[in-house]
Amino acid sequence: MDTVEELNNTYYYAGRSNLTACELLFMIFCEKTVEQLGLGIADFSAVVALLAGRNDQLTRTKPRDALEGTSRLSKASRRVFGNAKFPYGIRLPTFIGGYTPRTMKLRMVAKIGTFTGRTIPVVGWMILASDMSKISYKTVRDYNSIARGKDKIW
Repeated sequence: MDTVEELNNTYYYAGRSNLTACELLFMIFCEKTVEQLGLGIADFSAVVALLAGRNDQLTRTKPRDALEGTSRLSKASRRVFGNAKFPYGIRLPTFIGGYTPRTMKLRMVAKIGTFTGRTIPVVGWMILASDMSKISYKTVRDYNSIARGKDKIW
């Protein structure tokens, strides 16, 4: 058998025989995930940004409507930038909360440290979302090139 063949309504792929369509899709998905995430510095940076951006650190007493805690990243960026503000009174949008989309809130900030501390985790989410879209696309593309008839997706 070749690397990809079909036999008795099952598939042969990557040394595994008698795979159903679902098993074939799962194997291709795992393969594409390893290809995309394998030793990438961007992926490591994204995970670091997300973990550093978790608001699990104790902080001063905040107003009633504020979220509890702060992140290590926010503390560090405020320590680096101090009270420096954007020039000309510019205020930029940042997101707070959002570990479930329902709790995400948009806040405008003027301080560079606050903006940096809140924006770096968003960049991490964007990198991981990009990875997931690439993995999904390549998985479906390769699966559809192997699958037959009703087993194809779309």
